[in-house]
Order: sequence, then C-alpha cells, then structure tokens
Amino acid sequence: QVQLVESGGGLVQPGGSLKLSCAASGRAFSTYVMGWFRQAPGKERVFLGSISRSDGSTYYADSVKGRFSISRDNANNVVYLEISSLKPEDTAVYYCAAALYYSGLYSGDNRYWGQGTQVTVSS
Repeated sequence: QVQLVESGGGLVQPGGSLKLSCAASGRAFSTYVMGWFRQAPGKERVFLGSISRSDGSTYYADSVKGRFSISRDNANNVVYLEISSLKPEDTAVYYCAAALYYSGLYSGDNRYWGQGTQVTVSS
C-alpha cells in the first residue's frame, strides 16, 4: 500500500505557472505507475496524465497536452505536475494517484489517491 500527499496548490493569476508535488510513502514508490487527475466544482474527476515506473515515459490527455508536464523522482518518492499558461478553467482540486499497473490507474482497481490540492486560477 502507498500513501500520497499532494502539495503546491494555491491561487494563481491567469497565464501563470504552478508546480504540484505528490509525496509518497509506504511500499516501494518505483513499483507504481503514477497519474494526475483533477476535479472541478460540480464535475467528475478527470484524468490528466500518467508516468511510467522508471523510464519517465509520459502520456497526457489531449485536453492538456503542451501545457502539463509530469515527472517523478524515485530517489525522493515524489511525482510532479507542472502546469503552464494557467487558465480559469484549470481551477480544480488536483489529485495524484498510484497503481501497480496502468489498467488499475485508469479503471480504479487497486488505485490509491492522495487528498488533493486546490488550484484556483483567478485575477
């Protein structure tokens, strides 16, 4: 089992950038594929992107390609989400997730969540 804690959210002006962190503890971090999701007010939680266990391969939802970047530091058990050119519609609670397999990350089988971090984009 793995425990996840997100941080780095806050109030950001449109056009700004933000780097979110997700610190993991528990079972070996490098055995998990990691993903980022977000949930806007009144909407369902949606997938943003994922990163492989060790080679850094990433995959992004079409809606965020080019503005979102996921990376991980297995030595320090952290996964990051960098967001650039922030828009008001990026306002949401951002969650990281872990699973042993991509299938689980997407389907929810044996998927672990953090508590989320709020990002608000407003002038």
